[in-house]
Amino acid sequence: MVLLQPSLHNHHNLCFSSTLSYSSPIPCKNPSFTTSLHSAVVKSQKLPVIRCSISQVDNYGTVDFERRPMIKWNAIYKKISFMENPEEGSASVLNEWEKGSRKVTKWELCRVVKELRKYRRFKQALEVYEWMNNRGERYRLSASDAAIQLDLVGKVCGVISAEEFFLRLPDSLKDKRVYGALLNAYVRTKIKGNAELLMDKMRDKGYAIDSLPFNVMMTLYMNLKEFDKVDSMISEMIEKGVRLDIYSYNIWLSSCGSQGSVEKMEQVYEQMKMDRAINPNWTTFSTMATMYIKMGQIEKAEECLRRVESRITGRDRIPYHYLLSLYGGVGNKEEVYRVWKIYKSVFPSIPNLGYHAVMSSLIRIGDIVGVENIYEEWLTVRLSYDPRIANLIMGWYVKQGDFDQAETFYNHMVEVGGKPNSTTWEVLAEGNIAEKRIPEALSCFKKAFAAEGAKKWRPNPTNVSAFFKLCEEESDMVSKDVLVGLLRQPGYRKDKAYLSLIGVTDKVVADNQLSVEQNNTDNDKNDSVEDVDDDSEMLLGQL
Repeated sequence: MVLLQPSLHNHHNLCFSSTLSYSSPIPCKNPSFTTSLHSAVVKSQKLPVIRCSISQVDNYGTVDFERRPMIKWNAIYKKISFMENPEEGSASVLNEWEKGSRKVTKWELCRVVKELRKYRRFKQALEVYEWMNNRGERYRLSASDAAIQLDLVGKVCGVISAEEFFLRLPDSLKDKRVYGALLNAYVRTKIKGNAELLMDKMRDKGYAIDSLPFNVMMTLYMNLKEFDKVDSMISEMIEKGVRLDIYSYNIWLSSCGSQGSVEKMEQVYEQMKMDRAINPNWTTFSTMATMYIKMGQIEKAEECLRRVESRITGRDRIPYHYLLSLYGGVGNKEEVYRVWKIYKSVFPSIPNLGYHAVMSSLIRIGDIVGVENIYEEWLTVRLSYDPRIANLIMGWYVKQGDFDQAETFYNHMVEVGGKPNSTTWEVLAEGNIAEKRIPEALSCFKKAFAAEGAKKWRPNPTNVSAFFKLCEEESDMVSKDVLVGLLRQPGYRKDKAYLSLIGVTDKVVADNQLSVEQNNTDNDKNDSVEDVDDDSEMLLGQL
């Protein structure tokens, strides 16, 4: 999924446990989309609330923010970001920096962490905290620090490590932010039972008094397509007088649209407009546009896209990515090029993700000439070769039945310095399957499983099923068994839904669990030419 927001999302190989035990969830009534519901919303939200734009999690208890020097932290951040050998870790940079009595303050280190998190350098950010932890006499860590560190532990080391970190914390540091960070870890990995138990614990402690934990739980239910539970969360918030914020409304809109109900979605939007504390943002309209596209209401979708564009503020690139993708979704090539022109006029440089968005849209529309022209432009400005962009073009050739051209483009990618990832090899495997080349397809699958970052990747069930079918048609059960063996690798987790898609029974994998990492948004989902949207990715990303 891509058309709902950057995520947050991202995901890692995790082992799941159930070390926490809390009370059972409380029952909730489903909301009714009537005037009485609006009255309840307004009643629970009489006074507008002015919120600080800087999260408390990022406020490290420092003072005199404006007076802090900005140069030192930025220099440290750059040294960590551009390390020649990242395996040496952030500690090596910090130790070197402090040689010669150049002491680093906590504020500076926390600012470095914030920037590293912003650019998804979670491992390096965690290493900064570990360096501070080893100097406890100098750096006193707060509950806010604990929440950030728990979040990083979950992303880097897995949810079990996050649980262990939580249990080791003294009770004095376990405030609602720390509980919220653990809840986020459960939701990110879709561990529904633990998330619901922890949410109950937060209710008992009085921590479920604002919208954030409810929004996180609703995002979980969106991911699991349990839309009735999204309605229950909304009902509970209204009954308890918990103010719905912009994210709550956006999730609610997405839930109604995902159920295929234009009427309910538009009723929620009307409720939203009448809530004087809420100002619909560009995400609101990109969400509604996505739903209208899925329901075939193209005119309404394009009206929402015009509203997205009118609400872009500041130096935010992300709305342009969604506009490009959504205009591709409605098949409006002229608007794709118009937005692309505006995007390039506003920003002096466009990241790989921006090029990916426009090329993905043009591929969806069928403008392969335009894609090739933009690819040539990208080659002249790229800072690094992003294989996801090459995978888009290779995938197009494969789906058009031109496997020779796909192989030619692969050779070009390697020649200009591109490093194939797991999806690259899977695209080639798909082409070989179409050509009925079992040995070559199996070789590509092997390389996909061995590629860097393969632990965050899983093969497309459609491709696996096609390979199995081809093996059966050609009576090559040995090759089929080899691929099943690859799917049995240690560290993988059993998922019955995935097993059924690829035609593998529980008995086949009884000794070694087949894995499907449920937190797989790092899985080059955008490499798919079809680029199917998951309605909830944006929402968790915002939170």
